[in-house]
Amino acid sequence: MKLGVIGAGSWGTTLASLLGKRGHDVSLWVYEEELLASMKSHRVNHLYLPGVKIEESVFLTGDLGEACRGAECLIMAVPSHVYRDVLERMAPSLRGDEVLVSATKGIEAGTLMTMSQVATSVLGEVRYAVLSGPSFAREVSLGLPTAVTVAAFSLDLAQRLQEEFSTERFRVYAHDDVLGTELGGAIKNVIAIAAGISDGLGLGLNARAALITRGLSEMIRLGAKMGANPLTFGGLSGVGDLILTCTGDLSRNRTVGLRIAKGESLEQIRKSMLQVAEGVTTTLSLRELARREGVDMPIAEQVYLVLYEGKDPLQAMKDLMNRPLKREIYFHDPFSS
Repeated sequence: MKLGVIGAGSWGTTLASLLGKRGHDVSLWVYEEELLASMKSHRVNHLYLPGVKIEESVFLTGDLGEACRGAECLIMAVPSHVYRDVLERMAPSLRGDEVLVSATKGIEAGTLMTMSQVATSVLGEVRYAVLSGPSFAREVSLGLPTAVTVAAFSLDLAQRLQEEFSTERFRVYAHDDVLGTELGGAIKNVIAIAAGISDGLGLGLNARAALITRGLSEMIRLGAKMGANPLTFGGLSGVGDLILTCTGDLSRNRTVGLRIAKGESLEQIRKSMLQVAEGVTTTLSLRELARREGVDMPIAEQVYLVLYEGKDPLQAMKDLMNRPLKREIYFHDPFSS
């Protein structure tokens, strides 16, 4: 299969090499000119994936049209805040029958669209899938065992991609709930910031487990209200990714929380981070989305107040713990009136 990977951050570079080793004809679009020159010379992405060799068969290019040309499948691995712009730049080079696979986790600011909705608004009807799940790029690049989900509106398409992307160390499961898979990948980043704050404050493992579990409840509530399959959030793209991002030392979003707890400002953290922590911008969009849908998301709300309103993190914890007592689990039928 001829593939174009759009975006040479750690995840895009990793996927390009993985699929190149799998035997596919892969082009990788690199935005930064200096980085492209370095990658061509050394076959290493020294900025985003240092120390890991890029598969020799992967073609590196700074020409977006060249990366798209002739591709049967295009994998989007750019940050959510530039997703629309990059798609608009790609549009003139597309035939219309390509499969677009999103490896981006976020909710667009302003429109509150998931990435599949952004793609439809830019390109119209498109063969779309989303790749998500617990997968730190560095571990995948080192060949450590990983399992992820690929979801498409057509299960047949998801199963085809499952076959094309799976390797001995990268196991792909097929699913047909695109919205739920996207929401899980976006929301878990916000909860991971909360988990990082909790760990940074030394609140203990009990507190972290509570945040993960109640964060999952928030994810399910919003997803069910918006029409996603609640069972999706019990899978790899939901609780699987949530656990990894809330507990793993490679998590950029957890790192943001840790640094907030130590007293650093969001501005300081943003300026010093080389790669995007999607949860920072998703926090803004998620708050508005929850309000629009009328869904209670107290952890996400407290993360917003800490990041953007200067609320003391310890006070945020106290406010979460002292909310009115309630029943833990109740049945909610998203299809009922």
